[in-house]
Amino acid sequence: MTATLAPPLSARLSRTPETTLVGQLDGAWWPESRDLEAELPPLIDALEGRFGRITRVMVNPTRWSVVPHKVAATGHIVHVGWFTEQDPDKMILLSYTVSRCDLLVIPPETEPAAAARLMAAAATPGSILTAGVLMSDETATGRRMRDARSSEDAWETDGGSARPPLRHPVVGARMIAMPGNPRR
Repeated sequence: MTATLAPPLSARLSRTPETTLVGQLDGAWWPESRDLEAELPPLIDALEGRFGRITRVMVNPTRWSVVPHKVAATGHIVHVGWFTEQDPDKMILLSYTVSRCDLLVIPPETEPAAAARLMAAAATPGSILTAGVLMSDETATGRRMRDARSSEDAWETDGGSARPPLRHPVVGARMIAMPGNPRR
């Protein structure tokens, strides 16, 4: 019986484009789980082409169930440290060449639409928004969207109805009168 290896995880990652604009973050990472030992190797592989050989990773332990001291990456070992003073929504990766890559860490349980918004916002060149600000803004956005859906659902179930169809078809920015209907 031949054992088959599971395919390696791919990193769900957004990065800022290479530019001279420097921002608070270099992108965002949306891990599949809270298992750093399984999640870090594909992330490191994805970043090493741009940032050089990653040697250290720093996280806040409040978001991770276990923080290993070392993680095996392709061809080398990466040391993992933790600091409770660090923004819990940010990960810092250090390399020999570029020196540092700061990523927003999107919780694995985040809805795909929210994760997409966060990944785009964190990859904006020159952005002054921190990881914590992006996460709190997204929480507020999600709350407003849920409230809007809730209000719309209440309207529909409380005797309200959808808007009636337009009386005239709209073409571009002009209204065209239908035959048989006098134009007002």
